[in-house]
Amino acid sequence: MILFVADTWHLWLRYMRATIRLPIWIAVTLIQPVIWLTLFGQLFRRVVELPGFETGSYIEFLSPGVIIMTAMFSGAWSGMGLIDDLHHNVIDRMLATPLHRGAIIAARILHASFTVVIQSLIILFLALLLGAGWPSVGGTIGVLVAAALVTAGFTAMSTGVALLARREETMIAVINFFGLPLAFLSATFMSAQLMPGWMQTVSKANPVNWAVSAARHAVLGTDPGAVWVNSGLLLLFTLVMVVLATGAFQIYRRSA
Repeated sequence: MILFVADTWHLWLRYMRATIRLPIWIAVTLIQPVIWLTLFGQLFRRVVELPGFETGSYIEFLSPGVIIMTAMFSGAWSGMGLIDDLHHNVIDRMLATPLHRGAIIAARILHASFTVVIQSLIILFLALLLGAGWPSVGGTIGVLVAAALVTAGFTAMSTGVALLARREETMIAVINFFGLPLAFLSATFMSAQLMPGWMQTVSKANPVNWAVSAARHAVLGTDPGAVWVNSGLLLLFTLVMVVLATGAFQIYRRSA
């Protein structure tokens, strides 16, 4: 366990150094959330006049959904970096050392989750500038935990796909296949009460919707119980994805 923690820490530092050397990457990944907040926030600002919204500000309603969308896509695309490492034999060189094997996956998940936490704080600040209120300390922690968990789950899933496919084209196809459908089958942009019945049913098994629900209730402070329940579901989703990614890593090691 000590070796696992130490190796995870050192690998996490390696990934963080790469991120710090290229901070523009974090700014680039925030372009899309800024567009969602400014354009969608203005375009649909009067939709909160309909019943089903628990706030009179659409920016305040939308910002948790934008955070979770950013977190989900950040995790989903993280496998592209792993494919690049595979092409340059970085992972094979790691396997030739006494490095703890579990640390290779854990460090990637922790790095992606930590980066999303920073992005989430920036998005909350942007929402504040656009008119939303800043959530309470508990609400801020709740939305950051939801963002970190959904990032961890999708990073693990993306890692597994990258290890099995090892091709950028496959990764792009997989992300395009599930990314937007998962977003629109959730309460990211619209109140769950206004969704068609079949969408409400499907959304109950959607991890993106669990994260959006947990983050929104945390920000609005409307249902602490829903924050805990949905965070628990996200934790379970993350653990299942980590198990699948570990299995994919074992398959890769046998074939390497």
